[in-house]
Amino acid sequence: MSLNLKDLLKFSNIVIQCHDNPDADALASGFALKWYLNKHGKDARFVYGGKFAVTKSNLVLMIEKLDIPAEYVTELEKPELLVTVDCQYGESNVTRFEADNIAVIDHHQVSGELPEMSEVRSNYGSCSTVLYELMKNEGMDPNENTSIATALYYGLMTDTNGFAEISHPADKDLRDLAEYNNADIVLFKNSNLSKEELAIAGEALKNARYNEEYDYSIVEAKPCDPNILGIISDMLLEVDSVKTCLVYSILPFGVKISVRSCVKEVKASELAGYIAKGLGGGGGHLVKAGGFLKKDLIEQQGTEYIDSELEKLLGGRMENYFKESQIIYAGVRDEDVSGLKLYTKKEVKVGYVDVSNFAKPGTKLLIRTLEGDVDTVVDENVYIILGVEGEIYPCKKDKFERSYRTVDEPYVFPGEYPPSVIDSVSGQRFELLPNAKSCIAAGGGGIYARQLTNRVKVFTTWDPDKYYLGVPGDYMAVRVDDLTDIYIIAGRIFDKTYMEAEENEV
Repeated sequence: MSLNLKDLLKFSNIVIQCHDNPDADALASGFALKWYLNKHGKDARFVYGGKFAVTKSNLVLMIEKLDIPAEYVTELEKPELLVTVDCQYGESNVTRFEADNIAVIDHHQVSGELPEMSEVRSNYGSCSTVLYELMKNEGMDPNENTSIATALYYGLMTDTNGFAEISHPADKDLRDLAEYNNADIVLFKNSNLSKEELAIAGEALKNARYNEEYDYSIVEAKPCDPNILGIISDMLLEVDSVKTCLVYSILPFGVKISVRSCVKEVKASELAGYIAKGLGGGGGHLVKAGGFLKKDLIEQQGTEYIDSELEKLLGGRMENYFKESQIIYAGVRDEDVSGLKLYTKKEVKVGYVDVSNFAKPGTKLLIRTLEGDVDTVVDENVYIILGVEGEIYPCKKDKFERSYRTVDEPYVFPGEYPPSVIDSVSGQRFELLPNAKSCIAAGGGGIYARQLTNRVKVFTTWDPDKYYLGVPGDYMAVRVDDLTDIYIIAGRIFDKTYMEAEENEV
């Protein structure tokens, strides 16, 4: 099932509905969809139900400042089309209104059967991002309307805990490209904390627990707005003996977590994902992240849903994260390869980009990919390789010439999200694929490697400030011609690109 916004234009009587007690993301999403429909001559209504109208101060300001036409209703005359945004029709937090046709635009996990007209992108951080992408696909630029751009930006910001929980590149695009009204955003942000929430933060910090061996802290906060967890996390990280922290709040339907890190050896996004693994989802970026653990999944794994057991669960996962992780700094010394096997590359077609063709040497670039952001500096001797599944990694020209041969064939990208690069200074954006060419791994290019049985973080020679994580099943690799060049290769990719070498082959 999929939905293009133009599919909605065949209907005349259209109502947009967000969930009860709407948040900023729900308001922004409905506002943006109404703007799109109005631009195409459709006079749609935007409504929400529930027991109460919006009263939270930042949301009231958002509605007033941006002139969002969200109507609070308890009854609704049956429309030809009802489009739910930031929610799914039939969910418990969505007042049920009858309609001839139903459409769904959302970013949450699918909770039941979806109608034919549905666009649910569960890996996105906000429904605002879904609307942003759908409008861009239709050739409409949300930046044409500053109020729309501001609403979408604020919707993403609030749904990702101040951008702390962003992981998908589409969310990063909205964050970086929206031309929002900064004065409005500052006003909304500074109207977000009540005196009651301030008291919650103070009580939580007073009861913080500390682990001196690994320099982290864990704090439980009473149920509150997710942004308050982020505020508590930020304050905790200012303690001199705290390098990482976990703040959590137990809700009736699950546990909300906020994670922070101020050391390069711990990516907050990766730690949040580790804590939430098998119980929900977690993500973000290097220093700020968050996630959600679902009550039903917690109980399915045998943990009783009470404070003491949840404290053991989260504390145990936090401690195991540090105990299970090995850290390797490449480029420091030759790696001991005595226990590693020798492998050679298979002849597989991949892609490459010479970034010096469109960016001057010395330019600092951020490479945006589905796997994350990678920083690099443009150099006439640096290429970017597009691997067998679209994965991205830099490669020195001399190593490229030894390991690959170019072919005069069009390059076809196999991945989901087309990679791009952003000039870190000017903000100018370049798409990689129009500049990509085909090449073939020459075969015979040798590495020493071992399959991992534990978690390993490698700080590579091309990006010494960020580690690449390997988990059991992945491979740690060392180049035969440079024993200081150590990196991680995902298990599924390794199987496609390498084979065990015969003796003396390399």
